Amino acid sequence: MPRFLSFTLTLMAVSIVLLLQPVSSVHGAQPTATATKTKKQGPSPSIAKAPAKPAAQAAAPAKSPVKTSVAVPKKTKASPVAPASAQTKRSTQVSGTAKPAVAKKQPRVAARQPAPAPKAVPTQQVKKAKKNNTATARSTVRPAPVTASAEPAGAPQGFEKQISARSAIILDAKTGGELFTKYPDNPRQPASTIKIVTAMIAIKSLKDNDVVEVSNHAASMPSSKVFLETSKRYQADDLINAVLLSSANDASVALAEKVAGSEESFANLMTISARMWGARNTVCRTASGLTALGQQSTSRDLANIFRFAMQHEEFARRMREKSVTTSYGKVLRNHNKALWKVDGALGGKTGYTVAARQTYVGQFSRNGQTIVVALMGSETMWADLGKLVEYGFKKQKDEQLAQLGSSGVRGSN
Repeated sequence: MPRFLSFTLTLMAVSIVLLLQPVSSVHGAQPTATATKTKKQGPSPSIAKAPAKPAAQAAAPAKSPVKTSVAVPKKTKASPVAPASAQTKRSTQVSGTAKPAVAKKQPRVAARQPAPAPKAVPTQQVKKAKKNNTATARSTVRPAPVTASAEPAGAPQGFEKQISARSAIILDAKTGGELFTKYPDNPRQPASTIKIVTAMIAIKSLKDNDVVEVSNHAASMPSSKVFLETSKRYQADDLINAVLLSSANDASVALAEKVAGSEESFANLMTISARMWGARNTVCRTASGLTALGQQSTSRDLANIFRFAMQHEEFARRMREKSVTTSYGKVLRNHNKALWKVDGALGGKTGYTVAARQTYVGQFSRNGQTIVVALMGSETMWADLGKLVEYGFKKQKDEQLAQLGSSGVRGSN
């Protein structure tokens, strides 16, 4: 029995040894599996802790951490990460120090510090260059000079400033040459000066004894007016005088409706006629000249229209009248005070609205010299007119003397 028990115990011991041997081999294979898993996942905080496990240290040789560190750079080379960061990770894994945050921040800080420097300098330089170019452009580019505002040669110093009118012109009535200009092509509301076109069309279209009826629209016109009545009929001759002398708005509309059927159609006829008479920038919307959207004229246009109209004998005769009595007994007085105040006045037409201010166009003659004066947007119309007339005749005389002198010099040669 003791031998049997000893044999039995021996078999049990051998079997226990055999049973224990696979377990130890399994424990010894764990580092290899860990290394394989480490190769796939790359470096992580778990790798740094792997050497601290007692089972790995007992079963596997000391080369296992080296294998792990060698496997890491292989994957690092395949990745686009910079070499500096890879070297930092190697040193961290080999030494076993756990400072990944500092190692990762250092290359980022180093990459950010040099980057702004080259960008900031050219941006500032570009901004400075743009400012310099803008300043240079502003100093070199100047607005185009307006020839109309230039003081004419031979004009007294500051003469243009003595004229309150916003726009003015003096023309030689015979040649149409300019003697003085102040913004002559600036468009403005013409007010009643445009009635010279209304009267000229009526003179050419109607006979003196033609009967003119008055519509409610014509009778409703504001002053100035001669208070025409819708129940009465009037002669064209009386209404033409009322337009030119008394600047009657109701008479203007009555004549317009007689000639063209409506004021709107007559205004279109006025615009066409003004173009034919030398007015290129005149647009008519009313027969009376009352302020209307889109209506305009210039001092140059008014001077050219009046210069043309004064060549018509009947028109010029009516313009010279200081007062007339109508066929129905009404006295019409001329609004053109220049006939009393200015020497050599042959005729003229006044106008005023809040938008247009004071406007005027007229013709004057002295010693065989004739000029046409037009002004718009004046605050002291009669004072402006007196200065312009005196200057116009003086300038015209000086030009004639200069022409005679130059022709005498040529003849002597």
